[in-house]
Amino acid sequence: MATVAFIGLGVMGYPMAGHLAAKGHRLRVYNRSEAKARAWLAEHAGEAFATPREAAEGADFVMTCVGNDDDLRSVLFGEQGALAGMKSGAVLVDHTTASAQIARELERACGERGLGFLDAPVSGGQSGAQNGVLTVMVGGQPETFGKAEPVIGAYARMVRLMGLAGHGQLTKMVNQICVGGLLQALAEALNFAQVAGLDGEAAMAVIGQGAAQSWQLDNRHKTMLAGQFDFGFAVDWMRKDFGLVFDEARRNGAPLPVTALVDQFYADVQAMGGGRWDTSSLIARLSRS
Repeated sequence: MATVAFIGLGVMGYPMAGHLAAKGHRLRVYNRSEAKARAWLAEHAGEAFATPREAAEGADFVMTCVGNDDDLRSVLFGEQGALAGMKSGAVLVDHTTASAQIARELERACGERGLGFLDAPVSGGQSGAQNGVLTVMVGGQPETFGKAEPVIGAYARMVRLMGLAGHGQLTKMVNQICVGGLLQALAEALNFAQVAGLDGEAAMAVIGQGAAQSWQLDNRHKTMLAGQFDFGFAVDWMRKDFGLVFDEARRNGAPLPVTALVDQFYADVQAMGGGRWDTSSLIARLSRS
């Protein structure tokens, strides 16, 4: 079993760290809100620390799961940052959905300190984290991946090395492009079914057995029909992720006409007060119009 520092006990990080502790790893946790760290310790075995540096000291692996590039820099760099506390040969595994640029920046910083690095964003949402069945897309060196894969497996059903540093983040961008487009199509289909006088549930039961089947259809159509969105992956987070996608597309020249349109639809949902609603709430703006 490894000594693991887990930095960031949010919606995703809290259960991910819990799975590591349940597998017998020695957990050292840090969270900006001490109350969240205390709540985690009430449920799991481990120790909490006042700074990222203290949490990282002596750890074989340091896992980060925070909000964005700036949050990463705040917990990793500086005198009290985790990098200052990591021992030679340890591995930093970043589960934050962030830019490919910061992934490459972190790989360089880790290399200068004799550390391994993997960018490893996840897909599967809050339920996937809670159930330990996340999909993890990884960028980094194969040798480093080989060390970390068994540890990451504590909360994942799929872990794959996608290429060099940054390729995990690029793959997560591909994921978000697909999810946004699928949800808009599902929202339009459900709204069309209702306007046409069809039984929406019956329609989904039929088409879900054919070529239109998807995870989003299987897991979201019931709540979309019921207008229930107070769960899951927030619209605010999706727009943050789309911002990363658009930044990368401006660099590589990939056209994203549908994604740009869906992003504006999410802006409409935010204007309706739905920033914290699940991303399936795209149907709300259709039923309103």
